[in-house]
Amino acid sequence: MQLSSPNGLRLGLVTCVSRLDVLTQRLALSPCLQKGGLPWTAHFNCSSAAQAFNQELRACDSVDWLVWVHQDVFLPEGWDRQFRHALSQAVARWPHLAVAGVYGVQGAGAQARRAGHVLDRGQLLREPAPLPCLVDSLDELLVAVRVSSGLRMDEAMGFDFYATDLVLQAQQAGLCAAALDAYCEHWSDTPASGAMPAQLISRVKSNGQAFEAKWAHRLPVQTPCFAIHRPGDVSAFVDRIATEEKP
Repeated sequence: MQLSSPNGLRLGLVTCVSRLDVLTQRLALSPCLQKGGLPWTAHFNCSSAAQAFNQELRACDSVDWLVWVHQDVFLPEGWDRQFRHALSQAVARWPHLAVAGVYGVQGAGAQARRAGHVLDRGQLLREPAPLPCLVDSLDELLVAVRVSSGLRMDEAMGFDFYATDLVLQAQQAGLCAAALDAYCEHWSDTPASGAMPAQLISRVKSNGQAFEAKWAHRLPVQTPCFAIHRPGDVSAFVDRIATEEKP
């Protein structure tokens, strides 16, 4: 598999939009996305993250890495320079790097170790693992794929688990994934703990089942949100939260 040169990494960004107000108040205000900055595209009315991301990948002819980012993420001043620098360092260290993000997990079970540096819903997360570091899972808030790697998002993941799915795809192909030090802000309106909306519960359970079935041979897998040891663990975790929140 031929991978492009790390020199002068060219980036492009893509996002899916479910709420225009969130996009305009968060991602669209990022300094590096203003006129003359990084090229970026917003997709509306998508049924999965893959629908937007894979379409952009197929059209990539002047980009080395395509960055998927949530509409509710804000990229601070200089983020593009920091990400390029961190990515270049990681590629130099691991030439077969194919997936990169800003928050992830190394290992699983008792060996799991979180890695990343982000502001999540007002809480600073700065994990002790030195960055960059190889990871076995990544958060969906921001994930970049090396265009020449041949990797694609899986539509079966919907809007969940697709970043970790990319990591496992890369590992299966003899490539690797890493978490980088490229601080950004994530302003999700999904509560960090407590009750989840019924529609979100249904979506996560369905996409979790698809992920568990696809990667049953690789379990256990620790994502930033779920410890999955066997099929059914995602549904059990979500059901437990729903039960605990009932009066």
